[in-house]
Amino acid sequence: MLPPNPAPRIICLGHATLDRSYVIERFPPGPRKVKALAAFANGGGMASSAAVAAARLGARVSLWGRVGDDAPGAEIRASLEAEGVATDGLRCVAGAVSATSAVIIDAAGERLLAHHDGDRLDADPAFLPIGQVAGADAVLADLRWIEGAMALFAAARAAGVATILDADVSDIADLRPLLALTDYALFSEGGLAEFNAAPVEVALAAVRAAGPRHAGVTRGAAGYAWQEGEGGLRHQPGFAVEVVDTNGAGDAFHGGFAWALAGGLAAEAALRLATAAAALKCRQPGARAGLPRRAELLSFIEEAAIDT
Repeated sequence: MLPPNPAPRIICLGHATLDRSYVIERFPPGPRKVKALAAFANGGGMASSAAVAAARLGARVSLWGRVGDDAPGAEIRASLEAEGVATDGLRCVAGAVSATSAVIIDAAGERLLAHHDGDRLDADPAFLPIGQVAGADAVLADLRWIEGAMALFAAARAAGVATILDADVSDIADLRPLLALTDYALFSEGGLAEFNAAPVEVALAAVRAAGPRHAGVTRGAAGYAWQEGEGGLRHQPGFAVEVVDTNGAGDAFHGGFAWALAGGLAAEAALRLATAAAALKCRQPGARAGLPRRAELLSFIEEAAIDT
């Protein structure tokens, strides 16, 4: 199950945030003051947490994005560098406000997330070290910085490098220009419903008609459904774990998939590893604390195979 190249080169682009998390016993029925059982801050954001997930599995990863010249921006950069993620493509924008999120987690591991995407974060991607793309094994982007994603995917397509899109909910009116440059479109359920509200098989077919060779949707504990090639709808079941916090599970999935695919595995095998990485993440609180190392992930997969 180990990818032939367990240390691929991956570029992730997009959302980098500072999460402030609070654990409560249960969500109240309406607005009121609730006591937090625990509180902590940690790095978050879709592309940045996917970058950390891939780095923990052994990939050589760079995070491209933007932060402000404020305290959260400094914490975001430090959290990435502590995980071995290169930040030479992470621009510090003078006078800008970095992205932050408030994450409320109940005892069942479900979450309520309020995010602020920052202010005055210059959208111009001209600073990006595009020359590095040709040396990558895969690139991944989310939808929080569409100008950067378009520049990265255009360069990757020209260089023959696989492109992976984290297609979560967004305020982008038309994804088709980006999908035309996408090889692997990995949607959340909400993101897919925004793109096409038809039943899953029809919606994924519409995604593929826009350009991607692979279109799929994450379904939480139910796993992942996808279409690729001439076959119909396929399914990777989820892995049963004791859930503490689902925040960041999708990022673990995307980072795990990027690592496995860039390392040389076929999509089906990469999806199994990605689904396992997402399950393992849910066993600990916070967007990143539960992201597995390679040995832990492979051991978990082996034990799951024995159990079945």
